[in-house]
Amino acid sequence: MDVSRSISPIDGRVVAERPLASEAAIAAALVRARSAQAAWRHVSVGERAALCNAMVDAFEERGDAIAHEITLQMGRPIAHSPGEIRGFAERARTMISLAEASLAPIDPGPKVGFLRFIRREPVGVVLTVAPWNYPYLTAVNSVVPAIMAGNAVLLRHSAQTPLCGERLAEAFATVGLPQGVLQVIHADHAATSRLIAAAGGDGPDFVAFTGSVAAGHAVQRAASGRFIGTGLELGGKDPAYVRSDAALAPSVAELVDGAFFNAGQSCCGIERIYVHAALYDDFVAAFGEAVRAYRLGNPLDPATSLGPCIRPAAADFVRGQVAEAEAAGAVGLIDASAFGDHGPGDAYLAPQVLVGVDHGMRVMREESFGPVVGIMAVADDAQAVQLMNDSPYGLTASVWTSDEAAGVALGDRIATGTFFVNRCDTLDPVLAWTGVKDSGRGCTLSRVGYEVLTRPKSYHVRASGW
Repeated sequence: MDVSRSISPIDGRVVAERPLASEAAIAAALVRARSAQAAWRHVSVGERAALCNAMVDAFEERGDAIAHEITLQMGRPIAHSPGEIRGFAERARTMISLAEASLAPIDPGPKVGFLRFIRREPVGVVLTVAPWNYPYLTAVNSVVPAIMAGNAVLLRHSAQTPLCGERLAEAFATVGLPQGVLQVIHADHAATSRLIAAAGGDGPDFVAFTGSVAAGHAVQRAASGRFIGTGLELGGKDPAYVRSDAALAPSVAELVDGAFFNAGQSCCGIERIYVHAALYDDFVAAFGEAVRAYRLGNPLDPATSLGPCIRPAAADFVRGQVAEAEAAGAVGLIDASAFGDHGPGDAYLAPQVLVGVDHGMRVMREESFGPVVGIMAVADDAQAVQLMNDSPYGLTASVWTSDEAAGVALGDRIATGTFFVNRCDTLDPVLAWTGVKDSGRGCTLSRVGYEVLTRPKSYHVRASGW
């Protein structure tokens, strides 16, 4: 029997081992989902909300243990992992609270002799394919609203974080979610693609995917033979622009965190910074000083602020980007030896700040997904906007300024899914989470997030006695 193993980046231990589902097992899960959804769709939104809120309570009660498992599976410092539990609860409760209004029938207005309205019906079975870097925060974006909308869910988590899918299913089971409404499947990429394609059989009605651009293309190819929806939240090379009127200290503190939290392994992390020439020298000096205060080490140590990359190959990819940039004239401000970075083949990677960079370098164009950021000086807003838009990605972008109106005006000129002023690398669940260009398509969260998880059905009734 084929199995998948979760290998901890901390020390190479096997955290979990799970048998991969057979084709027959996946088909049976889909049959159970269809049967369960046929009944679940008729449960009232209020009843669904009560059950989902109870699930969040049950999940939070196990928060300490779940946070520890997050650290073991993907290496985030234990000091930071509890934040994912809080974020999960906030997103879940927000989407639960938005459900009643979001799912209510649409009244187009009166017409003499007719009753007209549009209902939002569940799409059916939703397949959520979740990644390892924020295993609960990404899954909750589609799982909870899908269930609130009356769908059944098949949750296929990353092989790196299999316990996360199981813990979410356990929390739902604890509070009495009917069997089959949420099922966890452990499947490899090939089996997942076959499930989406549903060659010769039944398949999911919608796919919610979070991952790389290459994997997003694979999902889209698999779905291309069927008329189903796909939501693709893919990569990013998110920029920040620090205007000359920005408050230096808070801008530095927030952008350092935005670049290096989770070892930079965030699709919306800061990967490139443009600073007005008038503030550039002071910004770079303060930024470097703040980064040198990080502590790279075992993430189970509460004093650690920077954990390993997910695997040695991921760290080596970033090392390659940095080496190429330095060979082309960039300068690294951080001495890796001060962090105990052991070099190639080691998942523990020192943070790096590069100056003297340009857009001819991979580190400023290609997603790094690791603890590195490049900083460039710019002459004015126009140059900053041109460089921010000079990217195949468009997930988030931020401007740092004391002039909020000027910041918002710049947002109109930047191709991005979310635009921030004086913050970054965050998410407000009442706002739509979406991307442009190679950062994907579709939307999760907010009232808008319910639209892709439902289909409109129009009712056109002529009054009796016509």
